[in-house]
Amino acid sequence: MRLLPSPERLGAAAANAYDATFKGGLADLRPTPARIIDEGPKRTIFRYLDRDEGRRATALPVLLVPPLAAPAICFDLRRGCSMAEHMLGLGHPTYLLDYGAIAYSDKDLGLEHWVDDILPTAIRKVSEDAGGRPVQLVGWCLGGIMSLLAVAGDRHLPVNSVALVASPFDFATVRLFAPIRGAASVTNGMLGTALYRLLGGAPAPLVKRAFQLTSIDKYVMRPLAVASNLHDREWLAQVEAVDAFMNQMHAYPGRTMGQLYHQFFRVNELAGGTLELGDRTIDLAEVRVPVLSVAGQADVLAPKAAVQALEGLLPNAPQVRMESAPGGHLGVLTGRSAARTTWAFLDDFLGEHTPRAGRGGLRVVA
Repeated sequence: MRLLPSPERLGAAAANAYDATFKGGLADLRPTPARIIDEGPKRTIFRYLDRDEGRRATALPVLLVPPLAAPAICFDLRRGCSMAEHMLGLGHPTYLLDYGAIAYSDKDLGLEHWVDDILPTAIRKVSEDAGGRPVQLVGWCLGGIMSLLAVAGDRHLPVNSVALVASPFDFATVRLFAPIRGAASVTNGMLGTALYRLLGGAPAPLVKRAFQLTSIDKYVMRPLAVASNLHDREWLAQVEAVDAFMNQMHAYPGRTMGQLYHQFFRVNELAGGTLELGDRTIDLAEVRVPVLSVAGQADVLAPKAAVQALEGLLPNAPQVRMESAPGGHLGVLTGRSAARTTWAFLDDFLGEHTPRAGRGGLRVVA
């Protein structure tokens, strides 16, 4: 067993430390080039630019749907570790929905604003931009939940399939929320309600700290981990990219935060397959497109049991595929092993539901 690092490791560590300190960092954080195809209040739709635009004539478009509060760069974390870059490489016209920053003035916006307005509009705009082809949705966390609710709420949306990553549907299995449910049962939810009403939602700094607390052990042990991996440029670049992501967290609007608190965390309404939004009830049994759901094996925000509870809620979907992959809540989406696991599942799933040429031209396989 080697007690001292090899000269090669020492040299790599010295080079990495120098570049991190004096050359602006190790991660290539340049965004994948994109242009805006549509925008409105709380809705900006980007199309990533593909060098081979000719491929857009045959492949189905992919719309990347982030959750609220998290920056949309979750799908484009860094060069070499970007789902957007990966989707483009496979030939998919790739689009991103960005909600922008959330202000106190947005406190009255509820989930129905995104499920009934923002997402359906984005889906139709992407389909239109892609020549009328149906859209394949890829949502992370709440972005996946909202995507599925939008499809269930409007069966006429031009959607070909939905893929979800780290999207929980049974919050009773999320041990992290057990204290919230316990406190809410004592106060009948009044304390939480008073707090998010006072703040107008969940402010961005609070969202950032809450996200960090889900992996508090990593933050406590971080100095030792960095010292141990100072020779590993890829590891350090990933940490740097995650830090950049965390520093761009957004706030949750007050009404949306209230719905998550009462309907998701306290009542666990979604586990029954329905959700009351505004003056109507959305039933996941109305989903009639193929669905893929990937759980992170080390995810405490969306543990495997919470994610895979979705399987029994989609009786009319032609395919419901459940997978799990290494990583925590962000890592399963865009960690260093995601290309070999989560993205590979996604590639296979999208490949099953991609256009194929026939006598009558292209047809969609579903």
